[in-house]
Amino acid sequence: MSKSLIDLISILDLEQLEVNLFRGNSPKTSWQRVFGGQVIGQAMVAACRTVEGRLPHSLHCYFILPGDPQIPIIYQVERLRDGKSYSTRRVTAIQHGNAIFSIMVSFHAEEESAFDHQDKMPDVPPPEKLTAEEVAKQPMFKEMPEFIRRYYESDRPIELRPVELGRYFGERIEDGRIHVWIKTAATLPDDPALHMCALAYASDFSLLDAIMARYGRTLFDKRMMPASLDHAMWFHRPFRADEWLLYAQDSPSARSGRGLTRGSIFKPDGTLVASVAQEGSVRERRA
Repeated sequence: MSKSLIDLISILDLEQLEVNLFRGNSPKTSWQRVFGGQVIGQAMVAACRTVEGRLPHSLHCYFILPGDPQIPIIYQVERLRDGKSYSTRRVTAIQHGNAIFSIMVSFHAEEESAFDHQDKMPDVPPPEKLTAEEVAKQPMFKEMPEFIRRYYESDRPIELRPVELGRYFGERIEDGRIHVWIKTAATLPDDPALHMCALAYASDFSLLDAIMARYGRTLFDKRMMPASLDHAMWFHRPFRADEWLLYAQDSPSARSGRGLTRGSIFKPDGTLVASVAQEGSVRERRA
């Protein structure tokens, strides 16, 4: 079993303290605050532990305070509703006695519908064309910044393969539309809820980059102080998070220190499996 799989499973494997109370830990990293996707994924796991026979179909959450990666996070679940078709859970993440994060997760019993449509998947190169070996053939790779090399070289729970590499060299994407192939670094167990939690974890990666792309900048710019404010996600169709998924992102608006981003997640065959929306704080450091 690879280190990446052990890391992801350990991140999402919460300890149950009481009927509606769970505890999660952060991986040992150099980050100064808890990664937002980690709190989303762990809170989803806590909610899923209290529902039987139904899978999540949507989540809506707010990041309230930065999380401290040095201490555990307590997740308190409130069982708001268990109806014939839908169940609703509210989860609050707590550290130092304060709420740092809040999420509402809705669960739905599978049913037949007369309506079934989806947007078309963008036409982009497949992940096989974006391996480190393929990218290294491009002249720009020799001058690629170290933080981009780490996309391909680091042992992380989520593999990322950006499509528009030119934006890391100052290229502007006028419409802000960018694409990233994502998947877990190793195979996950056959548990649909776990795959949803893993994708929720991954959905916070690079999303605010769609704002920066319009200006030929990235979130790695030391002048920037990015932070996720809120996050929403809808699950449409079955998928596996350990198989490649295309994360198509754009930013329709930014103003007053905040930017809105949207994401559509597709299987390689074009199936739309999830949609995401997030608003983030995108401030520049004062001189």
